[in-house]
Amino acid sequence: MQTEVVSGRLSDYLTLARFDHTTKHVFIIPGIVLALVLRQPADDLLFRIVLGLMSAVMIASANYVINEWLDREFDAHHPTKSARAAVRAHLDPRLIYTEYVALSLLGLLPALALGPLFFIAALLFLLSGFLYNVRPFRLKDRVYVDVLSESLNNPIRLVLGWVMVDPTSLPPASLLLCYWMGGAFLMGAKRLSEYRDIAAGPGVGVLHLYRRSFRAYTEERLLIACFMYANLASFFLAVFLIKYRAEYVLSFPFVAGLFSLYLWLSFRKNSVAQRPERLFRSRRLVATVAATTAVFVVMTFLDVPWLQALSVPHFVAFVRSGW
Repeated sequence: MQTEVVSGRLSDYLTLARFDHTTKHVFIIPGIVLALVLRQPADDLLFRIVLGLMSAVMIASANYVINEWLDREFDAHHPTKSARAAVRAHLDPRLIYTEYVALSLLGLLPALALGPLFFIAALLFLLSGFLYNVRPFRLKDRVYVDVLSESLNNPIRLVLGWVMVDPTSLPPASLLLCYWMGGAFLMGAKRLSEYRDIAAGPGVGVLHLYRRSFRAYTEERLLIACFMYANLASFFLAVFLIKYRAEYVLSFPFVAGLFSLYLWLSFRKNSVAQRPERLFRSRRLVATVAATTAVFVVMTFLDVPWLQALSVPHFVAFVRSGW
């Protein structure tokens, strides 16, 4: 007996765009804040931020549409993603691709008004979603490449926020690399949490049907990868902090705490690490982020001269007298 297929409704098509995932664009905010601190803001700042955020949301939604549609056969094997509209409802492919194109244009057209740097970043944002989901590229199926390609959205979002404020420059390379590796850590932790939950429930076989990259992953490999991503992110962050404002180094213990807490969360059953749009539901995480942000704000305005010595090589001399 075949299961009856539910006819798609307008709400199902809108659900594909995942407008409820807008909270992920919080990663744009540091780009805005750091550009305000380190660069000269544009005159029409408020207009640029509003238009830029609208562009980012539309492009992200276009990526979500193509993601859910092309993943529907694989998501059918996932314990929770099997409830997605693209899996449970009969949707018209023509409407799906029309929605994708419409959202893409709604994202790229405002980007044009914000200058060439923002437009290129917006175009890369859209292209990253295409390469991640569409055959023959489908980077999400390639072990380790899936994490590194998905996390590229992080530095792209950083650039979008930065260029909203200053359309004439890009963020420092150290910060971009930190953001990329930090995003890889988040995506790696997400897969680690997913692996643990599904392996302990339906079984590893379900993971292999859900995503090809999981055929090469193990819990040990994912944990080691997370450790490497966290180390690289910390290294590039330290380079940025010392080079551009040494006072920010005092926030480093809080950043290390964030990495540790997030990894701990990924080991919880049904962890919010699997659903980044729900991270705000973790009170510990919100409190740690708030504390880290507060330290960054204080260190933006508080000068600590002796910290400048961190960027100058020096040695402790030992003078032998009478030996």
